[in-house]
Amino acid sequence: MSRILMSLFACTLLFAACTKKTSENTATAPKEEQVVNLSIWGNYLSPEMQAKFEKETGLKLNISNYSSSEELLAKVQMGSSGIDVAVPSDYMVDIMIKMNLLEPLKAELIPNKALLSPQFLAQSYDKENKFSLPYTWTTMGIAVNRSLYKGSLKSWKELYNNSDLKGKFALLDDVRETIGSAMIANGASVNSTNPAELAKAKATLLGAKKNVKMFTSDTVDILKNKEVVAAQAYSSDALQAAMQNKDIEYFIPEEGGTIAIDNLVIIRGSKHPEAAHKLVNFLISQEADLNKVQVIRGGPVLKGTQEKLPQDLQANKSLFPEAKVMKKLEAIHDLGDKNKLWEELWTEIKTH
Repeated sequence: MSRILMSLFACTLLFAACTKKTSENTATAPKEEQVVNLSIWGNYLSPEMQAKFEKETGLKLNISNYSSSEELLAKVQMGSSGIDVAVPSDYMVDIMIKMNLLEPLKAELIPNKALLSPQFLAQSYDKENKFSLPYTWTTMGIAVNRSLYKGSLKSWKELYNNSDLKGKFALLDDVRETIGSAMIANGASVNSTNPAELAKAKATLLGAKKNVKMFTSDTVDILKNKEVVAAQAYSSDALQAAMQNKDIEYFIPEEGGTIAIDNLVIIRGSKHPEAAHKLVNFLISQEADLNKVQVIRGGPVLKGTQEKLPQDLQANKSLFPEAKVMKKLEAIHDLGDKNKLWEELWTEIKTH
């Protein structure tokens, strides 16, 4: 009888020890880090919205920037970027889907998807919006400081070849947009892979390069600080600069420009998938969409946002171009294997 009691006592101690060890292990198990990492264009999310997201969710939002969609792609391809959410342009979404670099979005975690305007959904690069949702839209054209230059400036050719602007203007440091502007100037498509049209664009840009002060995609500061008289620029950047310097005018050149939808995506292998979905959902909320227009001057993507804006913004033709101007805008598409033609051309232009 005593042996049986001793055995039972020993088992009880062993069970208690195992239970205690399991409890200790559970208590000390590391929790998922309460952060989310966003990679986004510069000046594309206001500090107010960053603070609001962090307050509402308790998550720390880490932000990094890139100056072109190609730079973002290179970061993601490295595999150790740590990016959870990114905001690539439309054609880059197409490329990243094909390269299996994006996580499918979980619709049940993004209820604000119902607020999006149908005109920005079901685009050719992601027809089912399986991997992306629109964040904002912009155009690409020319910004000029009218206090520094009062002469004629209506076209790409006037920007490239105007002797009064020699050494005083900037072009974007972006393969598709900058070569694209030369294609547009010569009457060709921004998606052309015609060797003759590409050669003509190369000649145009090499001629313009003699007059260019710098290639940069960060145009807000150089415009507002009068580092340049004019610049090829995205509408959101030019209009942000104009908020601080009323002499800055933004327009679509008479030959045309480009239009882009920038999208929210979650990077394949995100270490904070739940937090990433919270961020995506937040960035397409009513408050965030209004803030995008009022602070960063990005085009709204939610139903009814434009009607909620102050009258001066609703009537701003640089922000909301007229129909006849919109017809002159072209979206950039992925060119597949032909992308290398543009990349090789860009290298030649930059290094010549």
